[in-house]
Amino acid sequence: MSGIYIHIPFCKQACHYCDFHFSTNMKYKNDMVAALCEEIRLRKNEYEDTTVQTIYFGGGTPSVLELSQINQIIDTVYQNYRVSDNPEITLEANPDDITSEKLEQLNESPVNRLSIGIQSFFEEDLKLMNRAHNAQEALSCIVQAQTYFDNISIDLIYGIPDMTVDRWRENIYKAIELGVPHISSYALTVEDNTALKSFIEKGLIPKVDDELAQEHFHILLDAMQLHSYSNYEFSNFGKEGYFSKNNTAYWTGKSYIGIGPSAHSFDGVRRSWNINNNVKYLKSIQAGNLPMEIEELTTVDRYNEYVMTGLRTIYGISLNKIEQEYGANFKDYLLDQASDFLKDHLLYLDGDTLMVTRKGKFLSDGIASDLFMLNLN
Repeated sequence: MSGIYIHIPFCKQACHYCDFHFSTNMKYKNDMVAALCEEIRLRKNEYEDTTVQTIYFGGGTPSVLELSQINQIIDTVYQNYRVSDNPEITLEANPDDITSEKLEQLNESPVNRLSIGIQSFFEEDLKLMNRAHNAQEALSCIVQAQTYFDNISIDLIYGIPDMTVDRWRENIYKAIELGVPHISSYALTVEDNTALKSFIEKGLIPKVDDELAQEHFHILLDAMQLHSYSNYEFSNFGKEGYFSKNNTAYWTGKSYIGIGPSAHSFDGVRRSWNINNNVKYLKSIQAGNLPMEIEELTTVDRYNEYVMTGLRTIYGISLNKIEQEYGANFKDYLLDQASDFLKDHLLYLDGDTLMVTRKGKFLSDGIASDLFMLNLN
């Protein structure tokens, strides 16, 4: 299975915590759509022998596009690639963009899955994050969307300064009561060059509390398990039949093409990424050039990536795969590095598969880094 990710680098306003590539200047929106379509055409030979099963509009805020622009991009994918009969086509959307008119239009398009950036149902959280929507829109947009779409995911953020345990629990249960079949939930992180980091350094916002975030995560795990959501990847919870095919492909090492400024691609042995500058991207594509850098992955790189992604999922790390694809020395190294985590009940072996325990889940990225191989000696 292969996928195409399309980065829409525009937002109405900047969220305080976000370090993704975007611009609030919509001046080049039409030019950008044309360039995205041209990059799709320029790269059509990359998927000659495979079928596209997922198309994902991320960003930025894809819901700022007009329906005609969304359809133009999807049509260009179909014209240049072999697409499966029933692909998963996801559009990320912000609540303030979700109107009845917009939903009616999207319902007539090939888009069949919405990922809505709720983040919180509480006004104080949304204001702290500088989200463009309010608490009422967070609630009402889901109800409206359910009239037209069955496959809906929402984002929720935990570990927000001053977010109490009770408020976080209420966030979760509002989503459950609404019957949302998929929830992506992330701990608030403080990234460099963001307004959030500046506000914390100036003492305007309390520091992010890692212990509180861990408590929030375990509350989330308990609620999701109680209501039959599977935690198929660390940050993703889905009802049966509603796992994101796009997310699953990413975390299981399938190939994907990233279209647009800052978008990343992976073909199994190489990673590439486009320039993260809208004007430079436009000029390059208009000149018929792909503005990307390419990295050839070594065996050690590929082992480390598999360890990182595998440990975050319900599929774990297959020792048999490690030995077959990377060599017996990698398997021996992995088991040796994992020994202390096994003793501390942060990892466990399920047959030939190395898995993270409930106790170890919140620490999975840190555990994975200790399982990485830095060299072959």
